[in-house]
Amino acid sequence: MFHIGTSGWQYADWRDRFYPAALPQRRWLAYYAEHFGTVEVNNTFYRLPERDTFAAWARDLPNGFTMTVKMSRYLTHVKRLSEPAEPVARFLEHASGLEEHLGPILIQLPPNLRAKPEALDDTLGQFPASIRVVVEPRHDSWWSDEVREVMADHNAALCWADRRSRPMTPLWTTADFGYLRLHEGLASPATSYGVRALDTWRERLEERFDTDADIYVYFNNDTGAAAVDNAVTMRRRTDRTERRR
Repeated sequence: MFHIGTSGWQYADWRDRFYPAALPQRRWLAYYAEHFGTVEVNNTFYRLPERDTFAAWARDLPNGFTMTVKMSRYLTHVKRLSEPAEPVARFLEHASGLEEHLGPILIQLPPNLRAKPEALDDTLGQFPASIRVVVEPRHDSWWSDEVREVMADHNAALCWADRRSRPMTPLWTTADFGYLRLHEGLASPATSYGVRALDTWRERLEERFDTDADIYVYFNNDTGAAAVDNAVTMRRRTDRTERRR
């Protein structure tokens, strides 16, 4: 099953393009959740909100809505995966305010962090089995059999990523769910993805994951609400193929 949304919802230039002009910003999340079933939250990476903030978000969400949250940069960019127990525990305590709406946790690694398989193993071991974890390495040294095995041992998904309609990672399947981030397409208007590019990614995901697997797809090309348009288009096309399967 595909879960398709955008990377964030608080973009000023979405007013009039997606959000009604008169809608107050405090109502944007509830409005977004009327149109999509999932969202990826990136501001948790820069500053970890209090548990009450997560709980307030949860109150705006309908049943079945999932919110993916990006791990705090304190673990990834400051600690660089060392001594992960306390940062992970604190993050999960705060994010628990989402309750049943908590989706995957995205761990985005710094582009200058070379592979540390043992540290990754220790980090992933801090998460309970009930939490889905996604890892987004950004240094080529991570593309090894050892790293792949560590991720598979913890059922942690490799974050597939695209920029300018080209894969930025190997297309490993290391978990029983999939995860894709789409940053920048080549279509018009700028940063948009065309139908052919979207269908190519849909086909790749369908080929590598079971029909009942959860597959999360987030559009990060937020400029001009391109992410919204692309997410709607991809959802329509995946719904069509899922009905045929």
